[in-house]
Amino acid sequence: MIARTSVLYLLIFICVLIALDIGAYTFMSREYASLLQPALGTPEGTAAMTSAMRRVVFTILLLDVPLVVAVGAASYVLARATLAPIFAARERERIFAADVAHELRSPLAAIAAIAQASRATASPESREAFETIAASALDTSAIVTDLLTLARDPGQSVLQCEPVDLAAIVARCARDVAGVAAARGVRVESSPVSAIVDGDERRLRELVRNLAENAVRHARSSVRIASQRNGRTCEIVVEDDGDGIPPQERERVFQRFYRGSDDLGGTGLGLAIVRWIAKAHAGTVTIAPTSQGGARFVASIPEHAGS
Repeated sequence: MIARTSVLYLLIFICVLIALDIGAYTFMSREYASLLQPALGTPEGTAAMTSAMRRVVFTILLLDVPLVVAVGAASYVLARATLAPIFAARERERIFAADVAHELRSPLAAIAAIAQASRATASPESREAFETIAASALDTSAIVTDLLTLARDPGQSVLQCEPVDLAAIVARCARDVAGVAAARGVRVESSPVSAIVDGDERRLRELVRNLAENAVRHARSSVRIASQRNGRTCEIVVEDDGDGIPPQERERVFQRFYRGSDDLGGTGLGLAIVRWIAKAHAGTVTIAPTSQGGARFVASIPEHAGS
């Protein structure tokens, strides 16, 4: 981000510098033309004018090069100073999320355990309450786990990588969401094609499951889950036939706790986790519309080195 910002500052300066150079060249051209006006029609006058303007260009370039170098260095320093508070705020946010998540895990586990143990000896009217308490504690614990994941920097150091075939993961996740999809009247189609990556199988299952559950939640009648190869890249594709995602929202959906106005399910962390997992595998996640107007998520991961 610092490099991108400093390059942007430098490009702005270069655009201004080019405008000034054009102005200076035009001014000097007019000055020399007025001085050499009587002789401009002769070969000697034309040669003198050409030589003078060549010297002007050389002088301008001689001044521009050190200016660009100096402003480039200043742009980098300015970009670092400008972005330092943002980086510091992000780090404080990451540490806060990690600390809160760590502190909440133990009491939530205790609440769930006590509720589950009390349910066995509770009266019929109290049993349902204990079940609700236990389920809520477990759901909240899952959210805390997601927050802990997002608080860590994505990278292969946090993964347990081995050769994994995305086809097996796609087939399994399609079966896992089929029940929930059927209850909503949504048909799940899977197209698993062998695509082997160096990946963490548990995390990749989580990626596909989150995308599939999101698709089922927004689909009208069908969801398609597929794996495929695209050159040296392996892809997981999840499509639905819902209302789709407007272009201006396609980046925001990956933000933590983001939920659309019509999204009544989920925690707002699922797609943030998807991007985190893809990034940890040196991959990307993109969104595009389907031919039916729904959303098409594509997670791209480099293929296994031995493939």
